[in-house]
Amino acid sequence: MSQPNASPTLDGLFRRTLARQPDAIALIDPADKQRITGQQPARLTYAQADRAISALAAHFTAAGLPANAVIAMQLANTIEFPLAILAAHRAGLVVALLPQLWRQADITTALNRTGARAIISSRWIDGVSHADLAMNAAAEAFAIRYVGGFGDDLPEGMASLDVAMTDEVPDTEPAAQDARRAAIITFDTTPDGVRAIPRTHLHMIAGGLAVFLEARLPQGAMLMSAQTLSSFAGLASSMVTWLLSGGTLALHHPFDEAMLESDIQELGCDTLVAPAPLALRLGDAGLPFRAPTLQNVIGMWRAPEQVAASPAWTAGPSGFTDVYLFGEAGLFGARRGADGAAVPIMPGPHTAPRGQPGGSIAGEVLITAKGTLGLRGPMVTLAAYVPLPPLNGAAKPLPAPDFVDTGFAARLDRTTGAVCITAPPSGIMAVGGYRFLAQDLQEWAKRLGQGALLTALPDRWSGYRLAGRAQDNPRAREALSELGLNPLMVEAFRDGPARSEESAGSH
Repeated sequence: MSQPNASPTLDGLFRRTLARQPDAIALIDPADKQRITGQQPARLTYAQADRAISALAAHFTAAGLPANAVIAMQLANTIEFPLAILAAHRAGLVVALLPQLWRQADITTALNRTGARAIISSRWIDGVSHADLAMNAAAEAFAIRYVGGFGDDLPEGMASLDVAMTDEVPDTEPAAQDARRAAIITFDTTPDGVRAIPRTHLHMIAGGLAVFLEARLPQGAMLMSAQTLSSFAGLASSMVTWLLSGGTLALHHPFDEAMLESDIQELGCDTLVAPAPLALRLGDAGLPFRAPTLQNVIGMWRAPEQVAASPAWTAGPSGFTDVYLFGEAGLFGARRGADGAAVPIMPGPHTAPRGQPGGSIAGEVLITAKGTLGLRGPMVTLAAYVPLPPLNGAAKPLPAPDFVDTGFAARLDRTTGAVCITAPPSGIMAVGGYRFLAQDLQEWAKRLGQGALLTALPDRWSGYRLAGRAQDNPRAREALSELGLNPLMVEAFRDGPARSEESAGSH
């Protein structure tokens, strides 16, 4: 039995709304789901979603996955993603989120680093066989004991989760879940390499509350998310805010602008969560005037150093909230004022909503001795960023700080005292949501032979974009694919100017 005074979990938030309004719509698929995964779009009430979650949870347990085992997920922005996450938690599992752009090399590294016992994926996402990627990565990961997938015509050895989701299971009370235990693992790129960042339910809810309260979202919100759920920020701003509001989560798989606008209008969405440059562009194009129900727009900044210079939000009655993202370390939000300009960020503790006397502390912003921005607070996992011990063992390990150094260059404005974020972390490249070490570019280019060049160019939308040159571009693409690298690297050696959806870093 669940304990009435226990701290909330994500599944607990879901079941709270389920008990109050079981027939309300909980989840809505992208209208173009057939194109994305080959499946028909669906919408589920809370009661229908609960049955699917219970069936999946029972399936994971029957498959022999023990409590607190890690299950990795690489899924499209469709309703299967939140259903699978909640089902894993109901079965007592820890979910490791794999970015959709990751291919075999990244996936295998993540599976081995977390000791994952299972991986689930989709048969197809945007024409790519992610089921085959999962099977190939699982073959190289020692601990994997189970592989599951959504979709038709799954590879041999992959369990069908569509079938499992329809199984009839007894209507029993879910086992108690500890909100202080790890629930989600995401992956961050630091100067020391890729780190696995675990977070508890309490960490996740703190991140979601920071966005929910600052953006002033209503209870029962009709929320449209064009932000994928495969990162802390994506999950906190979309899935957790949905659970906190007890409303409806409609998903959009990046990115079809006409489809997004049509869905917002048809569903009467009051909230949009989207990458900030895209959201500002939609505002300039007059979307809020054509979708009068849209009252809140939440813009996610993967490149927070660009916020201060961004154009004012002038899209009528809709409010705009800037959410500053610092890899997987943490986030904070700031709702814009009546003039539509980004508001100053002051150092020190900040409440949610920002500036509210007596409000709960959402986090703290500071300038480190190195001139970088530091974060601490209820959503930040300090232990995951403890400095690595010296390789030679001669020097004493550095003491663990009480903040996470994001690596973003920052200073205080001499006149106002506000925080000015001036540059991304040194040595780390970010293409959309994909972060990697700058030195890796040269390592990848070396594998292509003499004369090959791979470089990162500044890009307004994605932070950077990749460009490559080789004596034989098709052969270069084939070689990078064989190495298991993701499409951002492979498509850097495209022959023409066209940029695929994935190469633009939209995921």
